[in-house]
Amino acid sequence: MGNLRSVSKALQHVAPRAEAVVSADPGVIRAAERVVVPGQGALPDCMRSLGASGAREAVIEATRAKPFLGICIGLQMLFQHGDEGDTPGLGVLEGNVPRFAPSGLKIPHIGWNEVVQARAHALWQGIADRSRFYFVHSYFPAPRAAALTAATAVYGAPFTCAVARDNIFAVQFHPEKSQSAGLQLLSNFVSWRP
Repeated sequence: MGNLRSVSKALQHVAPRAEAVVSADPGVIRAAERVVVPGQGALPDCMRSLGASGAREAVIEATRAKPFLGICIGLQMLFQHGDEGDTPGLGVLEGNVPRFAPSGLKIPHIGWNEVVQARAHALWQGIADRSRFYFVHSYFPAPRAAALTAATAVYGAPFTCAVARDNIFAVQFHPEKSQSAGLQLLSNFVSWRP
């Protein structure tokens, strides 16, 4: 939902010989070499759309079997529960997705923010620690296991902004809107062999 075209265009830019297909067709998802699930908007709407399209099970299968990149709500939906609309997620990762607590800061969190890499990962290759990425969100992932956290950012308080496990890498920020650092992350994903 929302940012499909911009993500598709960014992937085509970093991998002009690869075919980036935008689809909710379960067969297309199952046949893909790698899967990117972007999303903007509201988690309840995204989860409804995923279910209505029939793609829910194919996306869950992709998280188990092939390189998988979640972006924004594509990250949030991986968890067990989202506070937005009291919405069940896919349950691929343990944890929930709470809303930022009011602390005098504007919500949603919109703009560039420094991302602190929590550990080495192939998708960070060529990206300096503390590079800035573009965010637009009111909710953030709160993984149950600290080992899932691949990066943090600060908005009032530190929060997880990227998670990684096996063949899954997912980010709260928008790499497709994050200039050179974001394009490098997408390029790394295209060549990633977990």
